[in-house]
Parts: sequence; C-alpha cells; structure tokens
Amino acid sequence: MKAKDFDKKFDNNEDIIDDLDLSSIKRPNQAQKRVNVDFPTWMIDSLDKEANRVGVTRQSIIKVWLAEKLEEQAANKALHRTR
Repeated sequence: MKAKDFDKKFDNNEDIIDDLDLSSIKRPNQAQKRVNVDFPTWMIDSLDKEANRVGVTRQSIIKVWLAEKLEEQAANKALHRTR
C-alpha cells in the first residue's frame, strides 16, 4: 500500500490495523531490569495495606508511585528550565 493511500484510510477513520506489521513492534524504554531494594518492615506493611486497598500487588503500587514521583520531578525540572 502506498503511503498516500494509507494516510487517506487513516484520515477517513478506517481500520488500518491489518495494514500494519506488528511482528517487531517494541515500546521504547520498556525493557525491564531487576533490582533488589530493602525496606523497613513498617514500610512493607504500609505498602501491602495500600496495595490491598487498591487491589494490586505490592510491586505494582511501588512501580506506580515511583513513576508518579519521577514524572513529577521531570515536570518540575522542565518548569524551572523555562524560567
């Protein structure tokens, strides 16, 4: 399929999924690397309570909170650079 035909199909909100080769698709920056972190018992207990309340695993709540904090830090850095 030519690019202009693909673009037209996309612009017309037609289904393009069958026209894509998804066999080698990768999400950038999603490679995983295992790390070990030691937490005090009170912190593990708090993490477990929150994870149970939300209905996710301890690992998931840690990942979400770390991602939120890192995004917040990146936004703060960007804000300070524009001043």
